[in-house]
Amino acid sequence: MNIDECFQLGYVIKTHGLKGEVSIFLDVDEPSEYTDLGSVFVEINQKLVPFFIESIQLRGNKALVKFEDVDSLEQAGELQSKSLYLPLTALPDLAEGQFYYHEIVGYGIRTKEHGLIGQVKEVYTSGLQDLMAVEYKEREILIPVADEIIKKIDRDQKVLDVTLPDGLLEIYLD
Repeated sequence: MNIDECFQLGYVIKTHGLKGEVSIFLDVDEPSEYTDLGSVFVEINQKLVPFFIESIQLRGNKALVKFEDVDSLEQAGELQSKSLYLPLTALPDLAEGQFYYHEIVGYGIRTKEHGLIGQVKEVYTSGLQDLMAVEYKEREILIPVADEIIKKIDRDQKVLDVTLPDGLLEIYLD
């Protein structure tokens, strides 16, 4: 399995106890959808290594995990700060009109007023507002990811139809 075929589930925060358990952070919208995991991939030395899960106890967006064959504090300590991955096929199905951020990178952005203005280069996430980075006239513009702005996703044409706030493009061109 290579990293391009996976999404980051989260990462190991720290060890827990003396018998090899670790505390992990689940960087997903619905952590409860991942309580029955049988295994995950751990990124070690830029390679994905499968680890089988013996037990998992969900605590909000964190979980206490015991991996098979990780039986000591020292072994668990080697996993600290490591990223956890799952295959893209493990992503839950979305409702009509919804999308995963990794999916829209490369999609065109189309407005009624300007037509196709550029492609999504990256999606920045933060606690306040997620933003799509789009190259427009050789400049990076940031478009909020919001239902009021993104009107339609066309997966066949790989285009997002958007209604931009008044003056958004002009801010970046002045």
